[in-house]
Amino acid sequence: MYAGHVRELCGQAIDVALGSGAGYADARAVTRRVQNVATKNGEVESVSDGETEGIGVRVLVDGAWGFACDRRLSDAGAREAAERAVAFARASAGRAGRRKVELAPAAAGQGEYRTAAERDPIDVPLSEKVDLCLRAEAGMKHEDVQITEASIRAQREARVFRSSEGADIRQDFVECGAGIDALAVADGRVQVRSYPSAHGGSSAQAGWEYVEQLALEREAPRVGEEAAALLQADPCPAGVTTVVLDSEQMVLQVHESVGHPTELDRVYGTEAAYAGTSFLKPGDLGSLRYGSELMNVTADSTTPGGLGTFAYDDEGVPAARQPVVEEGVLRGFLSSRETASMIGAGHGGSMRADGWSRMPLVRMTNLHLEPGEGSLDDLLADVDDGLFLQTNKSWSIDDKRLNFQFGTQIAWEIKGGTLGKMLRDATYMGVTPVFWAGLDAVAGPDEWQLYGLTNCGKGQPGQHAHVSHGTPAGRFRNVQVGVLS
Repeated sequence: MYAGHVRELCGQAIDVALGSGAGYADARAVTRRVQNVATKNGEVESVSDGETEGIGVRVLVDGAWGFACDRRLSDAGAREAAERAVAFARASAGRAGRRKVELAPAAAGQGEYRTAAERDPIDVPLSEKVDLCLRAEAGMKHEDVQITEASIRAQREARVFRSSEGADIRQDFVECGAGIDALAVADGRVQVRSYPSAHGGSSAQAGWEYVEQLALEREAPRVGEEAAALLQADPCPAGVTTVVLDSEQMVLQVHESVGHPTELDRVYGTEAAYAGTSFLKPGDLGSLRYGSELMNVTADSTTPGGLGTFAYDDEGVPAARQPVVEEGVLRGFLSSRETASMIGAGHGGSMRADGWSRMPLVRMTNLHLEPGEGSLDDLLADVDDGLFLQTNKSWSIDDKRLNFQFGTQIAWEIKGGTLGKMLRDATYMGVTPVFWAGLDAVAGPDEWQLYGLTNCGKGQPGQHAHVSHGTPAGRFRNVQVGVLS
């Protein structure tokens, strides 16, 4: 009954928009519930449980966009959002020198989608979530570990989308994730270790079974011990060497140096103020050498468990698996129907909005570095002298996504093909296509891991996208590491 009512509201909003002069209109109604639990040093630090709902209406008037939203899922809310969206578009259409928006053709999608989940994480009692966090914290105890933290997140979202072209879509999403951190302090030094990933752990589009599979309690003792051991480790030396990145650090490498620069709105400069543009140009498609022949990157909104998985994006374009880089050559961009029309290639499929109150933007869905061959040990075996870098700690990249410097929580010497002593404060830097040109080995399917992150920022007003990356470990030659003097 509720879904039918919301569907009718979206239809009403479209009718009002068309009746007010829009040539195209779509409406997206979203209901979202988010629950977060965090503990610190054996005590509950925060518990939040919130719900939001509303409708967003997007229109084209004389080739100009307008968008407006309303928190009321009612006849009045739908009508007023549509009227304001048309007014905004009409005002924009009168601007001198404006390029008229055209949309790449797309079939009018109709259907439903639902996350496969054995147990809805929202329905798991708060007490169970708190207890799991506290048990994981207890496992990280060590005399040098001064701060332990654990967190669990859960989200449930219902989304209805309709368009004046006939799209009629209902999608229900479920997400959850967790993470732990241990901070060790001694003699003025501070070191941290995280699992399964830094910056809030890892999430997936899945039920509570995903959190259970992370096995926080099992990994907790190692996390605490490594944080403490880093206090006594030597610093990472500076120089040019071979590096092997673990799959978690490769996630950041793919995200920052491949994902963001291939967003086509950045390439055209229509996304610039918040997080920069791109070093790529529209004419680079099919010709630019992005990296070595072992570099294969795929955008795949059909990946099981991916945070960027759906049946249809927020323009109603169906999910697909598409090449971005093939054998080191740029073969695709992440695009909307508008930018696909501008470049004359593709049909969009990467438009996503952070809830009902935001206009869709070109965003990553699930972006993967495809596996190669062999194991992590095989990658290490061919390194006489180098570094194995694990778990992201920091990142910095310029507004063209070209020059970067990343840091990891922990590193290990590689001597004669095997891991040697632990090192702290490891950093490496590079220039995106030069760095990827140095990729000379990618581990095989058994080393491929999927990580989900929830803090990908873009746009003004700001939006956070939830994206996933599947990556194996990779080996790069001639990399600058350490801090240059």
